[in-house]
Amino acid sequence: MTSSAPRRTVLAAALAAAATAATPLPATADTPHRSAPTPPRTKNPVDYHAWTTAADWHQGAARGTHVAPGPRPGIRIARPAGTTDYHDPHTGTSATWEYATWTSPVHRLPVPAAEAVASWNAHTPSGTWIAVELRGTYTDGSRTPWYVMGRWTAGDGDTDIRRTSVDDQKDGRSAVSTDTLALDDPSTGLRLTAYELRLTLHRRPGTTLTPTVWRLGAMASDVPDRFEVPPSTPALVGHELHVPRYSQEIHKGQYPQYDNGGEAWCSPTSSQMIIEYWGRRPTPQQLSWVDPTYADPQVCHAARHTFDYQYKGCGNWPFNAAYATTYRDLQAVVTRLSSLNDAERLIHAGIPVITSQSFLKTELDGAGYGTAGHLMTVIGFTPTGDVIANDPASPTDPAVRRVYKRHQFETIWLRTKRYDAEGKVKSGSGGVCYLYFPVQPTPGQRRVLRELGIR
Repeated sequence: MTSSAPRRTVLAAALAAAATAATPLPATADTPHRSAPTPPRTKNPVDYHAWTTAADWHQGAARGTHVAPGPRPGIRIARPAGTTDYHDPHTGTSATWEYATWTSPVHRLPVPAAEAVASWNAHTPSGTWIAVELRGTYTDGSRTPWYVMGRWTAGDGDTDIRRTSVDDQKDGRSAVSTDTLALDDPSTGLRLTAYELRLTLHRRPGTTLTPTVWRLGAMASDVPDRFEVPPSTPALVGHELHVPRYSQEIHKGQYPQYDNGGEAWCSPTSSQMIIEYWGRRPTPQQLSWVDPTYADPQVCHAARHTFDYQYKGCGNWPFNAAYATTYRDLQAVVTRLSSLNDAERLIHAGIPVITSQSFLKTELDGAGYGTAGHLMTVIGFTPTGDVIANDPASPTDPAVRRVYKRHQFETIWLRTKRYDAEGKVKSGSGGVCYLYFPVQPTPGQRRVLRELGIR
């Protein structure tokens, strides 16, 4: 959670254009805001697509990579395609790396998109790392540059680079903000009609080490601009998952080098709760670096290993998903859902949902705070359909479990526009969530995920 404007500026340009063109007045007691009805859509405005199977990997173009066989096929370095020099801006050091690449086929979108977020599941031994790039195709047939969507490694030792997003990537029509590729002005009608992903695997020269990437995908979307969302009708309710409860606030002031704990650690705290729900956690050896006087050292560990050295925070969406998959037999994706009914189906199947939202203190009864960006976990629904959430922005671990009014929660999560305390138009996440689930889900879990476009 952040108390000031977040460093990520998803939809910022689009919102600025909309604000200068025809911004409705902020809601007041006398003039409540009523948004225009959303036009009916015949297709889902969200498309998540991934490459995960041996057949998928064989469809791509390999330069020095091969498909690792087994129950979880992945891409690995076979024989390096060459060497490259990389200057790490966060350590100031330069090094030569062997590399190999895999480029996906072009994925054509069922609905043209205004945004895209890539995510991946990978094993990166010390001395290895990966770069994930995306190139989109515009409506007019031209293409974006190859945008770096992340440089990732799980570790941060002496032989590792520092995991990082890359700023200042733009072509005059689109740009990357931390983890999100967004069109500068969707009101022009310009969209992305397709994209391809390029994966570059790196290792120290002269070794046989290799990263392994098991899942590579992206969520592309064209969620309509809206301040409000139509309420969903409760369906699969009265079910709650038993998820560990961790407070981010008890870590306030801890490890300034990883953004100082407290409100900055909502994302890794939420991630750690769900990782442990699935029965995984760091070993005592992995936690040995944490001050032994600190409670819940695994939250400190999650913050350290999701920290984006360019963003200077732990809120990079794909980095949290990638961290979750450093644990045995876990998968993770970043996507968007369309309503709380989607979350109900996941909860009913036993899969918690980490949601991203921003709101004023007055917009979510019982929270007791406002935020420009916050992650929490949906773990169930009351018999009447209200949301049961593990909200890490709580003073203690036992206080983490909260019940929030259904329509208030649905609004702050699904909207793409909102007003801040000064009445200025800001962006909302539009239903962004993280989903963590086993490599071998149950048949019911597999069915629900497939119905939501995730396989």
